[in-house]
Amino acid sequence: MSRQRVFTLITIIAALSLLISACTAQAKPTATAVPTATVEPTITPVPMTFTDGLGRNVNLSGPVQRVVSLAPSNTEILFAVGAGAQTVGRDEFSDYPAEAVNLPAIGGSYGKYNLEAIVALKPDLVLAAEINTAAQVQAMADLGLTVYLLPNPVTLDEMYGNLETVARMTGHETETASLIESLQARVATVVEKANRAADRPLVYYELDATDPNAPFTAGAGTFVDKLITMAGGENAANILESAWAQISAEKLIELNPAIILLGDAAYGTTPESVAKRSGWNAIDAVKNSKIYPFDDNLASRPGPRLVDGLETLIKNIHPELYK
Repeated sequence: MSRQRVFTLITIIAALSLLISACTAQAKPTATAVPTATVEPTITPVPMTFTDGLGRNVNLSGPVQRVVSLAPSNTEILFAVGAGAQTVGRDEFSDYPAEAVNLPAIGGSYGKYNLEAIVALKPDLVLAAEINTAAQVQAMADLGLTVYLLPNPVTLDEMYGNLETVARMTGHETETASLIESLQARVATVVEKANRAADRPLVYYELDATDPNAPFTAGAGTFVDKLITMAGGENAANILESAWAQISAEKLIELNPAIILLGDAAYGTTPESVAKRSGWNAIDAVKNSKIYPFDDNLASRPGPRLVDGLETLIKNIHPELYK
């Protein structure tokens, strides 16, 4: 074999060796990182026990997800603390906020509730109020429902306490703490303004004047009384023995309130109709045209909108403070 052929053969063999090595290197599998699955920590619900307005111990396995409200104030509280999406049913008088109206109604007129409808909603909790009787609560409990009667507050601090209770039950404590802080700041602003008022005018708050000679009003100890006082006024009916009572037209004319607030405006009572009542033209509020419609829900529903009511009251009683 000639030297030239030998050299050519060696060159071919070397090239083949390089080619085989390259192919082997490309075919060799490379190590691939296997993603590690992220394991979410398991949160075990903490059982909770609450004592309701009837003195009953109510046990919850954790924050509830399905709530039926039996009172307008409860519905407003649920939405205010952030549990509106967890509210699956409401009494037929719950009309605030607007979203609540879209929820299934379970009765409530004349104190009658549709128990079958409540059971069908499969609530984790039925939130009752003091408008509900102990017998109604027990009837629902006998059906296997978990019922908590939220006590009626008599002070704003107790109202804040109810917000905290519902927040714990529904798992919204953080946002409710912020809500309460905001409400307290608004109240403090009203009180500060009221303390600067030059006088404390006498205020008559009307609830129902079906009989204009003996209209119903709110006496001492009611939220109406407390809010009027905080707003820099004096409740003309704080002399009455009952919280909700009638006052004679003669007595009211004698008291001569400087301001009249119509909590019955929603039922058609107007400043004009009040001014036409026999003998009422002698009252300063009538003579000076200081008769104002008022949304009674802001004073009669013991929820966060009581603060809205307080702000509205001071603007009616002391408009000079807002000039």
